[in-house]
Amino acid sequence: MTVKSDEEIELLRENAIIVSKTLAEVAKHIKPGVSTLTLDKIAEDFIRAEGAIPGFKGYRGFPGTLCVSTNEEVVHGIPGNRVLRNGDIVSIDCGCQKDGFYGDSAYTFPVGEVSEEVLNLLRRTKKSLLMAIDVAVAGRRVGDISAVIQEYVEGFGYSVVRELVGHGIGNQLHEKPDVPNYGRRGAGVKMVAGLTICIEPMINMGVKTVVQDADGWTIRTADRMPSAHFELTVAVRKEKADVLSTFRYIEEVLGSSSI
Repeated sequence: MTVKSDEEIELLRENAIIVSKTLAEVAKHIKPGVSTLTLDKIAEDFIRAEGAIPGFKGYRGFPGTLCVSTNEEVVHGIPGNRVLRNGDIVSIDCGCQKDGFYGDSAYTFPVGEVSEEVLNLLRRTKKSLLMAIDVAVAGRRVGDISAVIQEYVEGFGYSVVRELVGHGIGNQLHEKPDVPNYGRRGAGVKMVAGLTICIEPMINMGVKTVVQDADGWTIRTADRMPSAHFELTVAVRKEKADVLSTFRYIEEVLGSSSI
């Protein structure tokens, strides 16, 4: 677990903003009929135009710039020829690297007309993330983040994925500590000022159990019920978390239709 200097945090912020703007650029093109590979190409072109490189492409052999996961796919969906359909939801997870540091953020988008039940899953997953950020302050423990997410979403009958967690970020895409979305208040690593982490609730409408596809990447719910995923990067501070990435650019694109 490495504590970052203010200068390093600013480099992380630069990457986090590039990723945030990339997701907003992708958001402009999310509609029925678009292929996930088209979205991937848009993201890669945008990241490279910003002077960065895709953070996921080639990472442990992953072939895409984006992880594009639809409906019951939780994370790590591989971009390809499949086409988004009206009523889908699609998690877009994006990373970049510039000047030796990484950015990482994710947002789950509705495609066309989506049922209110599924929209509520998205809204509540996003809210659990924002609630968790409120406790990402020095002196608290990682378990406080975990418990906030778990307690809130389980109150609606949803379940929390166990096998996949948030993480530290810096010179590496994934650093210590792990940041689970389930746990007990007062447990886990004590957070200190300068710790940089990605908080990313992955919340299922049905059971918490997940399975991996034969492609070695795609994770989906065992019961094929929908799953939502939102992620922001934060720097732990003494009184209030410093949120490095943002959904603001996405919400500007989506306007009144934003989650």
